[in-house]
Amino acid sequence: MPDISTQNLKVGMVVAEHIYSPKGQLILPQDSILSRQMISRLKYYQIPSIPIHEGDLPEKAKELIELKNEVRQDYIDRLFNSPVYRKFVKHYHLQVRMVETSINDLIIKNVPLNSTELIRETIELFDDNPTAFSIFGMLHNMQELDDSTSAHCVNVSVICRLMGTWFQMNTEDLDALTLSGLLHDIGKAKIPEDILLKPSKLSKQEYEFIKLHPQFGYDILKDQDIDPRVKKAVLLHHERCDGSGYPLGLHGDEIDDFASIVAIADVYDAMTSDRCYRNGLCPFDVIAAFEDEGVNRYNPKFILPFLKRIANSYVNSKVLLNDHTIARIIFITEQPTRPMLQTESGEIIDLTKHPDLYIEAIV
Repeated sequence: MPDISTQNLKVGMVVAEHIYSPKGQLILPQDSILSRQMISRLKYYQIPSIPIHEGDLPEKAKELIELKNEVRQDYIDRLFNSPVYRKFVKHYHLQVRMVETSINDLIIKNVPLNSTELIRETIELFDDNPTAFSIFGMLHNMQELDDSTSAHCVNVSVICRLMGTWFQMNTEDLDALTLSGLLHDIGKAKIPEDILLKPSKLSKQEYEFIKLHPQFGYDILKDQDIDPRVKKAVLLHHERCDGSGYPLGLHGDEIDDFASIVAIADVYDAMTSDRCYRNGLCPFDVIAAFEDEGVNRYNPKFILPFLKRIANSYVNSKVLLNDHTIARIIFITEQPTRPMLQTESGEIIDLTKHPDLYIEAIV
């Protein structure tokens, strides 16, 4: 059982021993399957390394994996059988096809974008699901049917519009922000599919080529009669406030607000979706991932309220904990990944006071 540096830990590794904080609190039980929340917690407590299981998984870990799969499948079955979901899927596929057709017609035939129609279809998806919980529930499961770039763009547009409503934007701004989400990855149409969909790690040369897609997208749109903020969002959605982004390496206020919002929606959807190179994450793992990555990379005006709103959208939802307990979220604390829960027997669990417990899945 080798010791692995906390910086090198990966989601899915299995902890070989109980892990305690410097003050002696249990923070990771033996046989825990590492999640982003757990790795983030280890970094918070400045644990330098931990022992990791090698070889076959221990029975306790296998049982948790099996239980997670069962509750997730039950959740998916209930969702897929609902009339609201069936209506959403129909509109969703129409919108994905419309985005694909619009982009292909623009690039190949030089047919101008019909922005009004693209926005109207996204609004219909949004209006079919009046609550954030409903919207995220639908989008998180769309990858079961479609994990294309166009589907990702539709997801990002819906999340962008939701964020715009949270920040009380007017209709004109909401529509421009929605279009920004729909078109943010249009430049990927210039990337060969064997690179874009490569299941293994990209070579340095391939990665550098993919990083050109914001510029490709801007070049495609620069002569289109659309809001200039949309073009800027397409160009800048991979910029980061700490200067670590691309293509220009901008800092802080140099990055347009729309680009900042699209950046958050883009990363959130990528993390919660099943991609060819990564399994989708539980929403609370995504919050932990943002915190772990460093919220200073994103505009604090948007990222902090976003994470709090994401967590709050799951109030009253049932969750599965790593000790197999099923409980309902009743209150979001100042630590969004550590809410207050109530079990089916009525017991109250404050996760801020139970560092060894973690949310594994929404059920």
